[in-house]
Amino acid sequence: MSERATFTSMKDSTADDWKKIGGEYPGFVRTLPDRLIAHLKLLEGDYGGFPVDRYTHSLQTATRALRDGRDDEYVVCALLHDIGDTLGTYNHFDIAAAILKPVVSEANLWMVQNHGIFQGYYFFHHIGLDRDLRNQFRAHPSYERTAEFCELYDNPAFDPKGETLPMSEFEPIVRRVFGQPKNSIYQAATPVAGQAATPAAA
Repeated sequence: MSERATFTSMKDSTADDWKKIGGEYPGFVRTLPDRLIAHLKLLEGDYGGFPVDRYTHSLQTATRALRDGRDDEYVVCALLHDIGDTLGTYNHFDIAAAILKPVVSEANLWMVQNHGIFQGYYFFHHIGLDRDLRNQFRAHPSYERTAEFCELYDNPAFDPKGETLPMSEFEPIVRRVFGQPKNSIYQAATPVAGQAATPAAA
């Protein structure tokens, strides 16, 4: 068992405590892609009435983006855009956006955060909602990007016969993208004795 910090209240922690915690952090970061992939696989077999299960939909969306020549970051957004379905039943897009925020551009983040409203263009009118709800964002610079994402990749990815690449095709891409964080308050921390930046606390 590795060394552990000794404080019982964080206000009493010491630099030595954080050196120990920091020593554990790199390994924890390296396994983030594994945890994400495992969580996405929870959607396998979950149809919810759809023509394909949510896992297949995720893979199919990413397959379409990859085949269309989109870059790694965009493909990962396509793969994980619905990863929040299990926990964010009422706001799955918020969950996906929170996961992706440290590693994607502002444009891609906005796209994922708002794809639920834009995808609604294709079905909201069938359930008593306004299909044009997305029009409130007409002036936003990522409006067209998000509309395109839904039109080309999210909307048509419910085809039982559609090309659906296996997760093994996307795993290296997930590892590359999540290995290069762009936005985290912990990046500003000074590494202790050559260790990674200060980890997120409980």
